[in-house]
Amino acid sequence: MKEIVLAGLSAVKEYILLHVITCLVPAFLLAGGMVTFINKQAILRYLGEKAPKIKSFSLASLLSFFVAACSCTVIPVASGLYYSGAGVGVAFIFLWVAPATNILSLVYTGSILGTQMAVSRALAAICMALVVGYVMHSVFGKEKINEVQISYDKSVVFIEGKELILLVLILLSLLAPNYIVQKGKYVYKVLVWLIFSIAMALYAIKNIHREKITSWLRESWSFVRIIFPLLLTGVFIVGIIGKIIPQQWVQKFLGGNTLKASFFATLLGAVSYFATMTEAPFVDTLIKLGTGKGPALALLLTGPGLSLPNWLAIAKVFGVKKAIVYILTIIVLGTLAGWFFGNVVF
Repeated sequence: MKEIVLAGLSAVKEYILLHVITCLVPAFLLAGGMVTFINKQAILRYLGEKAPKIKSFSLASLLSFFVAACSCTVIPVASGLYYSGAGVGVAFIFLWVAPATNILSLVYTGSILGTQMAVSRALAAICMALVVGYVMHSVFGKEKINEVQISYDKSVVFIEGKELILLVLILLSLLAPNYIVQKGKYVYKVLVWLIFSIAMALYAIKNIHREKITSWLRESWSFVRIIFPLLLTGVFIVGIIGKIIPQQWVQKFLGGNTLKASFFATLLGAVSYFATMTEAPFVDTLIKLGTGKGPALALLLTGPGLSLPNWLAIAKVFGVKKAIVYILTIIVLGTLAGWFFGNVVF
């Protein structure tokens, strides 16, 4: 029992040391910034429930490609969009695509597992995103329309220029550490984050009204207060699971390209936590141990896209019903994607 508890605490310690500063801090600031600075009327026009689905879903998928975030980091960003007025389908597309298939992870996947696997991952993730978007919209769209009663003017400004620059600086503090420092010690990522964060802070003090800064920080803290404790709880549970499940079980159930193997791979990915880009070397190891390429793809998708901490935080931020529908949809789609690509493409 002592070893199991220590495994959970070790996972929490590693998570805090390697992810809070360079990932979660800028993610929470970005979420608060979107709620504070972006005009809700403009979001409703482009990404709201009443916006054309092909347009809004495609835009959400495209933007998500450039956000190198893990399943936990993306939650405050997606929830910031949602509570700014974006549709539920759009929010959950962003919640899925950003960790499951961002540009950085695709490049890294291609370098380790080959171009075919990287392209398959991108295609599968986008197809799954569109299905997720339509499922969430179909089940919860009317609820969102009733929640947001804002009449919008088509001439309204999306965001003021100075505030847009601040959001870009926040976004750079989130993305730059992963894009610039892909190898080497973690302290290098911290240094990159620190440079962009100082630039962001100085710019905000000089160009943004004090009341707006206060509102921004207050909104950011509200996301921290709601989400962060659940993430730590989930990481602790994942550390325990990793300790008690024998490795030979994983190898046994992931062999071949059967529907069952893809299902078990999807479940494994759905509860495990993978930081950005850590899934590719892990999957490469499993392939060498006999895992089929179909289950490997399923794990590449659901590993970074879902996690137990992610489940808990989604349920808290978006509601239990939305979390259940989203998670079950991803598990079904991940299983089918692994089976299809394993038997047709690979």
